[in-house]
Amino acid sequence: MLSVQTYVHTKAYPDEEHHLQENSCSRHDEVMKLFCCTDQQCICSLCSMEEHKGHNTVSAAAESMKRRRELRSAELEKEVRTKQQTEVSVVRVLQEKLEQEIRELKKRDAELQQLSLTKDHIQFVLSYSSMSVLSVSTNSSIIHRGPQCCFQEVTAAVSELREHLHTILMEDWTKVFGNLERVKVLQPPEPTSRAGFLQYSQKITLDPNTANEWIRLSKENRKATRMEEDQHHPHHPDRFTGWCVQVLSRESLTGRCNWELEVREGGVGVGVSYKSIRREGRGDECWFGFNDKSWTLYYNQNNYRFYHNNIHTDVSGPRTSRIGVYVDHTAATLSFYSVCDTMTLLHRVHSTFTELLHMGIRLYVGASAELCTL
Repeated sequence: MLSVQTYVHTKAYPDEEHHLQENSCSRHDEVMKLFCCTDQQCICSLCSMEEHKGHNTVSAAAESMKRRRELRSAELEKEVRTKQQTEVSVVRVLQEKLEQEIRELKKRDAELQQLSLTKDHIQFVLSYSSMSVLSVSTNSSIIHRGPQCCFQEVTAAVSELREHLHTILMEDWTKVFGNLERVKVLQPPEPTSRAGFLQYSQKITLDPNTANEWIRLSKENRKATRMEEDQHHPHHPDRFTGWCVQVLSRESLTGRCNWELEVREGGVGVGVSYKSIRREGRGDECWFGFNDKSWTLYYNQNNYRFYHNNIHTDVSGPRTSRIGVYVDHTAATLSFYSVCDTMTLLHRVHSTFTELLHMGIRLYVGASAELCTL
């Protein structure tokens, strides 16, 4: 087998005489079968007992195999990176195409809605007949059947196709964003009024399989209460245990989502987390905000404090019993609001979300938190 020195510095196999000469120690004229990790060179057995005595040595064959594995790993990494770049390009093209189709369908939907308001029957028929044929992809199940097709069927078909295209777009996005670079999507700005936020309200429930043994869920799994005694929940691999008095939402958060939380007593932490967060123990790997898998605003009657990756930021703002949370997964923004008659921004963070997000709640002694119906 080639020595490490020969493997690294030769690109072709020389004749046997030259090969033996290169593998022989110039000082002891003995074949070099060892590799000195301390000095990074091939040596013979006599060298290991003299000037390399006490050094970290391994067989040349072992070092050769190690470097061969490293070389194969580098080649594989390069191949994977190339494939990832190709996939990103494909997704971008598909995304642009679908977004264009969605825009066209929204425009056509608006035209049909306007047409439906026409009270003059003759004008309705003439206007309908003059409209161009609905442009859809070849994979669409919608078939344009001319003026005789009733208006309700067309409207339903347009809405169905629009939702179908949007679903495909979101599914493709979810598949690639965890392993590939982020594909930016143009988004409208964050809402500035409570009415604007409410249009992104999502019904969220708490997952009983994740609730810590000191948490009791009620009101159809929308309220979590910190109890003074063990609730003896059945064992489940998703359950937070020990000091992690926390619970995750059952639903994942995609796109733009808004929810509000009513807090009663004690201290509460609210935010978002990856589902892959650790579930047991008392270390930073489990607690919301104390690792790179979660973002959490902790608050009580005295102060607010935001945590991510065990780094905290003191937050100022009006005290309230209701906190609003807004997350835009695509734009990678997370915002916390104090909710009263108006919404006051407490803290906003821009991050990079590489997994699906779930809402998370952490409860301190005597605390309870309820998801509001919006």
